[in-house]
Amino acid sequence: MAMLEALSPTKTPARWQDFVLLLKPRVMSLVVFTALTGLVCSGQPMHPLLAVVAILCIAVGAGASGALNMWYDADIDGQMRRTRGRPVPSGKVQGADALTLGVVLSLFSVMLMIMAVNWLAAALLAFTILFYAVVYTMWLKRWTAQNIVIGGLAGALPPVIGWAAATGTAPLNAWLLCAIIFMWTPPHFWALSLYTSEDYAKAGVPMMPVVKGAKSTRLQILVYSLLLIPVCVAPAFTGLGGAAYLGVSSVGGAVFLLLAFRLYRSNAGEAADPRNDDGLYDVRAGARDARNLFAFSILYLSLLFATLLGEHLAGATPLELFR
Repeated sequence: MAMLEALSPTKTPARWQDFVLLLKPRVMSLVVFTALTGLVCSGQPMHPLLAVVAILCIAVGAGASGALNMWYDADIDGQMRRTRGRPVPSGKVQGADALTLGVVLSLFSVMLMIMAVNWLAAALLAFTILFYAVVYTMWLKRWTAQNIVIGGLAGALPPVIGWAAATGTAPLNAWLLCAIIFMWTPPHFWALSLYTSEDYAKAGVPMMPVVKGAKSTRLQILVYSLLLIPVCVAPAFTGLGGAAYLGVSSVGGAVFLLLAFRLYRSNAGEAADPRNDDGLYDVRAGARDARNLFAFSILYLSLLFATLLGEHLAGATPLELFR
């Protein structure tokens, strides 16, 4: 059904901007940022041109995943307020064109990574694209309430790919960066799903609030938040982060836990769709605790990786005491 509806004729001629939107540029920017952080934190000097090529491959691979996701999910995207304006369900781009773009960009990014960088980075990139487009989009998203938990691996791998591009290896600290994003993903997306659950229910997507209810989802957000913060602080104890990172991860983590606890104590997700418009942030009072955690989670992750990136670019000394 997804493919048949996605392949329906367009209503208006596609513009180049519509094809850019297929690549999910906001998601791509986060992928590029975390991959660059992994590359720099590896500490391995890399020719600037090869570094640019590696990041380009990761960016293109992320865009390819987005295009494949929009092709396959056109049927459910068209039923949700947040996604109904996307290029395929809105009829601006044909499903066949989105599919073609995704496949071509996938092959291009992986082949270029093989030829210009190394096999490990290319293999990790290929795995990430396949995992997101096939395992998450085509299977997990429509099958289990754990879709975000398991599928979060795809979004967590870019720093490992960046590290592997620079060194040809993927050591513990690279996987620690991956673990931060992996553990961050459930509380981040479940906070969003608490005030978009009607969309998911209408589209038949088994997100946690739809399957287990809002109360259970709020509890799981709190549990994952309690598990997340020690993982975020851990780089200060492995020689990856310095004093600035320890401060940011600790203070930011305390704020994250406070917001998660307030969300747990709230009634977020219990009422009907609390949004005032189609946006992600304009919500009524009952959903503000979920909105606040969702918004801060983005800031927290960005600060963590920005601090690590800044410390390594500035040559800051890691906290040797904890190594």
